[in-house]
Amino acid sequence: MFTDPQVRRVVLARFVSRVGGEAAFFVGIWGKAAFVLDATASQLAVVMAALGVASLIGTSVAGVLIDRFDPRRVVMVGEAVFIPVALAMVVADTIPTLAVATFFFGLIGGPIHTAVASFAPFLTDDESKLAKMNGAIEGGGWLAFIVGPAVGAVIAASVGVDWIFALNALTAAIAALLVSRVTLRILPEREGTHGGMEEFKQGLRFSYGNPRVRFYILLGSTVFLLFGFFSSLEPLFFRDVVGVEIEVLGWVNSLFGIGMVTGARIAAGLPERLRSARTLTILVAANAIGVVAYVGTGRLPIVATAGALWGLVIGTMVPLHRTLLQINAPETMVGRVMGVNQMHSEGGHLIPLTFAPALAAVFGVQNTLISSGLVVLVSAALFWPVARRLDATRLVEVPVPVIPDPEAGPLAHGH
Repeated sequence: MFTDPQVRRVVLARFVSRVGGEAAFFVGIWGKAAFVLDATASQLAVVMAALGVASLIGTSVAGVLIDRFDPRRVVMVGEAVFIPVALAMVVADTIPTLAVATFFFGLIGGPIHTAVASFAPFLTDDESKLAKMNGAIEGGGWLAFIVGPAVGAVIAASVGVDWIFALNALTAAIAALLVSRVTLRILPEREGTHGGMEEFKQGLRFSYGNPRVRFYILLGSTVFLLFGFFSSLEPLFFRDVVGVEIEVLGWVNSLFGIGMVTGARIAAGLPERLRSARTLTILVAANAIGVVAYVGTGRLPIVATAGALWGLVIGTMVPLHRTLLQINAPETMVGRVMGVNQMHSEGGHLIPLTFAPALAAVFGVQNTLISSGLVVLVSAALFWPVARRLDATRLVEVPVPVIPDPEAGPLAHGH
């Protein structure tokens, strides 16, 4: 899609890193907990909570680090530190030790994910290219969603699940080398220097004070909550409802990845008039259809097909969501805005962990997952009037200060 070598390197690094990461999560962590250690819903929720809390901490500091040092350095250092973290997963042979290892997995992985999500504005200031770059970068990640779980399935079925974590360490090293060769564009000089906590607060003030950014973050949070239900219950759905072996987690999620790659290509080609709040709201609502189709039966052919279709919805939604956030953020605050968004992502994963196992115990895993999709549908309907209002005024451009004044009120919204 791009001839620019900088974009190609970021896309390739994204792909390589995510191959190991997706294999490690979907087959390594999920599979080891549910199939090797025979985790209950509550125990799996503990492991996912460890991942969520750590990722929340990591993404909380990531935005400040990105705006101070740039995403290239954050990814390089993060991937290097991630190597021993991935290898530590091998020795985790109980649920408590797996939870501890998973905590560090999320603590280092959070900043890496946030930094990659922030790369596009550091490569171009052309809004017409921004959506395509985000689509390409996410497309690399979604392509890894196809390859990673499939590779994890082969490794788990042949030499054992722990070898997946060795693969994850190797892909982290390769990604660090690829990103080290990326050259970023020169951004405007930051005016003045603040402590890390003050810069973090600036990011919060802008993200929640800007009507458009706030809308996109909160709308995206409804889908993050949905993913929180699935992170604690989906492996149990495959084990107890579908009745399959550990490697099927990998194969089905590879099909899911095919859908996401297709969706990313659609997102990259969306005309400007469709890069809107209403389109994003419709895509959020479409997740409900994907959920019902995916877990509405226990029949593997239907589950696999629905997974690919749901993946298409998510693959289209995520790059669009990211682009809309970035074009409404000042250049010197992109990292912090994306950091706040990632905080909501990790928080959304965490909140359902506190009650999803209890709901599953009463109503069943399958019914709980179906209900989570219907909640997202209702939420999207509630956001629709605001989406229409924002789109009606989005062509009215209001200048946004490059550096927010800590003493000022909420900043004017962008376009």
